[in-house]
Amino acid sequence: HQFHHKWAILSDPDDISSGLKGYVKCDVAVVGKGDNIKTPHKANETNEDDIEGNLLLPEGVPPERQWARFYVKIYRAEGLPRMNTSLMANVKKAFIGENKDLVDPYVQVFFAGQKGKTSVQKSSYEPLWNEQVVFTDLFPPLCKRMKVQIRDSDKVNDVAIGTHFIDLRKISNDGDKGFLPTLGPAWVNMYGSTRNYTLLDEHQDLNEGLGEGVSFRARLLLGLAVEILDTSNPELTSSTEVQVEQATPISESCAGKMEEFFLFGAFLEASMIDRRNGEKPITFEVTIGNYGNEVDGLSRPQRPRPRKEPGDEEEVDLIQNSSDDEASDGGDLASVSSTPPMRPLVTDRNYFHLPYLERKPCIYIKSWWPDQRRRLYNASIMDHIADKLEEGLNDVQEMIKTEKFYPERRLRGVLEELSCGCCRFLSLADKDQGHSSRTRLDRERLKSCMRELESMGQQARTLRAQVKRHTVRDKLRLCQNFLQKLRFLADEPQHSIPDIFIWMMSNNKRIAYARVPSKDLLFSIVEEETGKDCAKVKTLFLKLPGKRGFGSAGWTVQAKVELYLWLGLSKQRKDFLCGLPCGFEEVKAARGLGLHAFPPVSLVYTKKQTFQLRAHMYQARSLFAADSSGLSDPFARVFFINQSQCTEVLNETLCPTWDQMLVFDNLELYGEAHELRDDPPIIVIEIYDQDSMGKADFMGRTFAKPLVKMADEAYCPPRFPPQLEYYQIYRGNATAGDLLAAFELLQIGPAGKADLPPTNGPVDADRGPIMPVPVGIRPVLSKYRVEVLFWGLRDLKRVNLAQVDRPRVDIECAGKGVQSSLIHNYKKNPNFNTLVKWFEVDLPENELLHPPLNIRVVDCRAFGRYTLVGSHAVSSLRRFIYRPPDRSAPSWNTTVRLLQRCRVLCNGGASSHSTGEVVVNMEPEVPIKKLETMVKLDATSEAVVKVDVAEEEKEKEKKKKKKGTAEEPEEEEPDESMLDWWSKYFASIDTMKEQLRQQEPSGIDLEEKEEVDNTEGLKGSMKGKEKARAAKEEKRKKTQSSGSGQGSEAPEKKKPKIDELKVYPKELESEFDNFEDWLHTFNLLRGKTGDDEDGSTEEERIVGRFKGSLCVYKVPLPEDVSREAGYDPTYGMFQGIPSNDPINVLVRVYVVRATDLHPADINGKADPYIAIRLGKTDIRDKENYISKQLNPVFGKSFDIEASFPMESMLTVAVYDWDLVGTDDLIGETKIDLENRFYSKHRATCGIAQTYSTHGYNIWRDPMKPSQILTRLCKDSKVDGPHFGPPGRVKVANLVFTGPSEIEDENGQRKPTDEHVALSALRHWEDIPRAGCRLVPEHVETRPLLNPDKPGIEQGRLELWVDMFPMDMPAPGTPLDISPRKPKKYELRVIIWNTDEVVLEDDDFFTGEKSSDIFVRGWLKGQQEDKQDTDVHYHSLTGEGNFNWRYLFPFDYLAAEERIVISKKESMFSWDETEYKIPARLTLQIWDADHFSADDFLGAIELDLNRFPRGAKTAKQCTMEMATGEVEVPLVSIFKQKRVKGWWPLLARNENDEFELTGKVEAELHLLTAEEAEKNPVGLARNEPDPLEKPNRPDTAFVWFLNPLKSIKYLICTRYKWLIIKIVLALLGLLMLGLFLYSLPGYMVKKLLGA
Repeated sequence: HQFHHKWAILSDPDDISSGLKGYVKCDVAVVGKGDNIKTPHKANETNEDDIEGNLLLPEGVPPERQWARFYVKIYRAEGLPRMNTSLMANVKKAFIGENKDLVDPYVQVFFAGQKGKTSVQKSSYEPLWNEQVVFTDLFPPLCKRMKVQIRDSDKVNDVAIGTHFIDLRKISNDGDKGFLPTLGPAWVNMYGSTRNYTLLDEHQDLNEGLGEGVSFRARLLLGLAVEILDTSNPELTSSTEVQVEQATPISESCAGKMEEFFLFGAFLEASMIDRRNGEKPITFEVTIGNYGNEVDGLSRPQRPRPRKEPGDEEEVDLIQNSSDDEASDGGDLASVSSTPPMRPLVTDRNYFHLPYLERKPCIYIKSWWPDQRRRLYNASIMDHIADKLEEGLNDVQEMIKTEKFYPERRLRGVLEELSCGCCRFLSLADKDQGHSSRTRLDRERLKSCMRELESMGQQARTLRAQVKRHTVRDKLRLCQNFLQKLRFLADEPQHSIPDIFIWMMSNNKRIAYARVPSKDLLFSIVEEETGKDCAKVKTLFLKLPGKRGFGSAGWTVQAKVELYLWLGLSKQRKDFLCGLPCGFEEVKAARGLGLHAFPPVSLVYTKKQTFQLRAHMYQARSLFAADSSGLSDPFARVFFINQSQCTEVLNETLCPTWDQMLVFDNLELYGEAHELRDDPPIIVIEIYDQDSMGKADFMGRTFAKPLVKMADEAYCPPRFPPQLEYYQIYRGNATAGDLLAAFELLQIGPAGKADLPPTNGPVDADRGPIMPVPVGIRPVLSKYRVEVLFWGLRDLKRVNLAQVDRPRVDIECAGKGVQSSLIHNYKKNPNFNTLVKWFEVDLPENELLHPPLNIRVVDCRAFGRYTLVGSHAVSSLRRFIYRPPDRSAPSWNTTVRLLQRCRVLCNGGASSHSTGEVVVNMEPEVPIKKLETMVKLDATSEAVVKVDVAEEEKEKEKKKKKKGTAEEPEEEEPDESMLDWWSKYFASIDTMKEQLRQQEPSGIDLEEKEEVDNTEGLKGSMKGKEKARAAKEEKRKKTQSSGSGQGSEAPEKKKPKIDELKVYPKELESEFDNFEDWLHTFNLLRGKTGDDEDGSTEEERIVGRFKGSLCVYKVPLPEDVSREAGYDPTYGMFQGIPSNDPINVLVRVYVVRATDLHPADINGKADPYIAIRLGKTDIRDKENYISKQLNPVFGKSFDIEASFPMESMLTVAVYDWDLVGTDDLIGETKIDLENRFYSKHRATCGIAQTYSTHGYNIWRDPMKPSQILTRLCKDSKVDGPHFGPPGRVKVANLVFTGPSEIEDENGQRKPTDEHVALSALRHWEDIPRAGCRLVPEHVETRPLLNPDKPGIEQGRLELWVDMFPMDMPAPGTPLDISPRKPKKYELRVIIWNTDEVVLEDDDFFTGEKSSDIFVRGWLKGQQEDKQDTDVHYHSLTGEGNFNWRYLFPFDYLAAEERIVISKKESMFSWDETEYKIPARLTLQIWDADHFSADDFLGAIELDLNRFPRGAKTAKQCTMEMATGEVEVPLVSIFKQKRVKGWWPLLARNENDEFELTGKVEAELHLLTAEEAEKNPVGLARNEPDPLEKPNRPDTAFVWFLNPLKSIKYLICTRYKWLIIKIVLALLGLLMLGLFLYSLPGYMVKKLLGA
């Protein structure tokens, strides 16, 4: 029930046309008591910003939802109850003389948090509304049900009359061929409290729809339709307010034609009537709707008078023979709805019965309902299919549970039945298509049901073919889905005929009821359509109404009724008696003598059979503890018909073995013998706890059917004698144990009891007249010995506020038991001083019948009193049964079989030598893994581990890539000094992720997974040639083993060889079976499982833990076990266990890091630190808290001295540091060190992968591998170790080989046996008999929990624990796992030139395109320290010259490839927060503007670890270099140190696509802080080591700085020709003007001849 990191859509409810308004990201979880919240692991989290893919919507709901209107049409209602006292009404009637209906109804509809209501119809039992309530909501809506409620309007407060829920999933279908929600117009029935009106109705909740209604309240005609809105439509009122409008009325017949229905019932038996109701006469009343309700049915619906048609014979008998008023008053001809009163007789001291004997009372009711049988028929067919399927699946489960043969055959049969049933449905359901009153929902539902069942039938057929023995369980799960779907489809949302209620009345008061759905009783001519209980005798248990039926009151039965019912159309009623047991005569009502067609009022049986019932009560198990001692004194009471008998009371046990046969004689059953054989009455068995005071407490109930033997059958196999079976005992709805019993019903023939099989079993003298279960039925018993190892008690809580001081443990199984020795002072030493005790007990050979074993802890107080502390029931002894090994097989065969597991490791397979040795060649292998290893270290970023590998290696790698040759280069050892513990840790995390990734797609089996684990193999130091060979070998293997996926890439990616440890993504306990290899922990639960505590979780009931173990074996024990060397009889089967005396231990806790901590501060972060508690030691590492981190890396180790067993529970907690106030607990994890310490898996100190005496992988254990091996062999009595020639060791009959030399710090080689000893230890599980996996060097991941938020994980903590006994040599100094310190660097960036920069500005005078370029740069995370070059003004070609230097100092973690920044979050922060950020350099070009903001032109971001190598010239520099569309060699500044080249700068255009906006020539130079200090340089172009001034052309000056130059430029370059043209034109014009000007003068001169 949770959403993690989801985006919720925001919309405005008042404006539906506007679409969504944004998203909010949230986590939502609904947590019940004791639930676990699982936080998804960081590794598999997707990209955070994928909003569309992470919407807060249920599956299958589209992110874009449309608005829709939901029209709920309310037409009319019928049959409402009286909602007012008649007192006022009578007064009114007396004064005014009018008779009013006493109810003022209206309808209220609730949907998706809104509600709307219709108008109030005053004083009407049959109100008519014709209104519709309109809701506006997004479709599909997230609210799945709609609540429709009829309420009674009242001046004081309105009361609900009845409630109906419409489930939208049932009235719509979201598939491809689906339909929108639609309903009706159809009648829905409402049920609630009984109809008699009281001012304070104790069952009012039932009318609100809580709990099961106990009476019919009303029925309502309603319809529902949905219309998707077009929000673009302007007329739309854009609000989500609820509106109420008038609806168009519908015709009378649209909900179906009214038909007369006939209900008949016969009461065959009424027993188990609660003794409180035994005083007064009792009647039973049956009602359907308001018909038959004599007491408070008041407002009877008006019966429609059928129209007479000539020749309509059917109707005649009723109506002609009764006067009009009689028919309408419901005279007793129309119905007899209750049985005659009768006084009950005593059955036993708890129950009474009604003595019907041979005269069985009957009831019958006529009622009128719309004829909508088709709906119920279709539902019935599906019910039949589902019932058959459920029965079959239960059979299969039972077969698997009891380990019977061939469950897969039964499952195939079940699937065959299912597919036939589906086909039959398709042929039957298609009838009656043209029915006038079918609603749209009827048609659509039919279509979708037919589609579903068709596909289900096909799936069942295909599944049937796939069922094999090993897939039975998986297929069974799939079949369960079919069952759920069928049940869902069979639930009809449009009701028609109301349910039938059977009430037991005493003194005219309603006492207890049962409710039967009408569809289960409906008759049809087609057998499959008939309801499952129609014309059958059904056993009903009546219960108290409403809240009174809950809790312990609901456990008791009020009455058990055997009832025969039939419901159908009156016209089809001729066979209504067909299902009754034969041999009866009908008795008619006295008044209607001549009328043969009347139903009988009672039946008199003339045939009866005599039987004897034998109840073989063998044993019950896992009963409730009813007494405060944690035990019960149980006895069983068996009821059959009207007799009951009890077994004897067995004191102080939860698993009583009564072993008793109860015989019921002279049972008279009515009817034909053959009918009784197939369907005998049921037996009720109740279990009680006998109390010395007061009456017995009820502990549970179960039901059984006896196996019937007729007088003419032989008492022989296969049916007889019957087998013992387990019957589940229930107490209320909770299971309360099992009963192991068998029941047989034997007919007493004419010869009397002489024919019956004899009952004279072995009668025990001391048990008196009690008969044991006969030999053929009782299980075969054998003598078993139960040995108990008593180790100690832990964490005992107080009992009744007193501390436990002198506890003792009592063990009980099948009535026998043993007590531990007394612990004299629990505080000083909670261990027992006598370790092993035993007792003998008779147990069945069949292990499934073994009783549970009970462990009880009592505290012995003064004066011989003792109180129960807690108890534990071991439900199955199976895991503790010791089976002697089969000695027939030669022992080395098994070894070879074991070795098949490590066939990957055996480079030449297992070769068997003459001596029976198996040589395992353990050549250390070189694992090839990826070079780059990704590790998430903080919530937002990936950390990448890199190990520098020498230069020439890299060169080789490059050359190899270029050549593409296949040969392997010799691998270089990584530089030891560079490696630390973290390198090892990160490399291991990669391995873990790689394994998880491989497991996911291929779904590797577990065995193969183990192989993968083992392949990590041993990585020792090796000589070159060996290494290459092993590497090739390994590669070939990898390629073969992993096949497609990984093989192809394995040779490509190389990884330096780093020794690894094992990273467990969960607790170490879950990997090693809780370290319960010989010492088990049993949780003790609080004593009496009371009624009040049913809600409490398992956790809260735990009052302590018992540590010990059990061993169960048949007596006598095979001799070879007891004859073994060093066999100590006092320890029995628990040979070689360590002493449990107190022992001092040094505990060393290494805490690596925490992930996903729950935020503890308002800012959504936490300031975590570690606190460790063990016994009296409490370490709080408060000074070293880590500021504002949810994924802190602690890297600390803590040493604590402790003494087991008093201090064995280690608590590692993470607290949140607060400046003010107390620190808050974020979460804690508890580790039981004792089980680890004593475990055979040797969890004290993990075994490393390789042995080395120095460096990062130094051996941590004070004992060397050879010493550990010698010790293990000695402890488990294994022959060895024999260190043979160098590099070989023999253990048992396995020979391990490995390197025989070791290098010390100075590189000197010395001979050593440690490597081979270690290889034997790493494969210790292959040692025959004694072998088990040893815990490797590891880091475990433990969930952090907070007691205030039970079950919710508050984060995870990675840690490991080493333990060293104080009496052994002291261990070395703890490993240094402190977090890596960042190294200081300086990055120098010189910006030389730019080219092809886009031109942004237009010149003011000339309109010329130009740009005023400058370059800006910064390192990610240090934006505030950005640096700019000077401006290259007025570049016309996009060229720019800068010669400008930036300096960026930074702290860098090489291993994680992160820059580390420490800064205060805000001015109010107390301290600096550390951030880790990827190392990225950003370069941008800008266009400088004088009066407005600068314009951004383009940028590039270079990841300093892998960025494209710059181009040699500007021409070769292309946009693709940055987008990664072409292969460009990637370089790392941390390896190259100096890089120069051209890089492209990009920006997005209007279409959001990248375009090239410029190129920059830059030089990057990386120095460490020390180097930078030695040769300093100046910023920009300053000293020291200044750069020369850039060579920029003169035009770069702006006109107002140098006007002459600008003018010259304008004249000379741009407008030269234009100016020349203008000058020439002006000259021409001048000439012309002068010419015209002087022309007249010349003319005159010429003419006058001057």
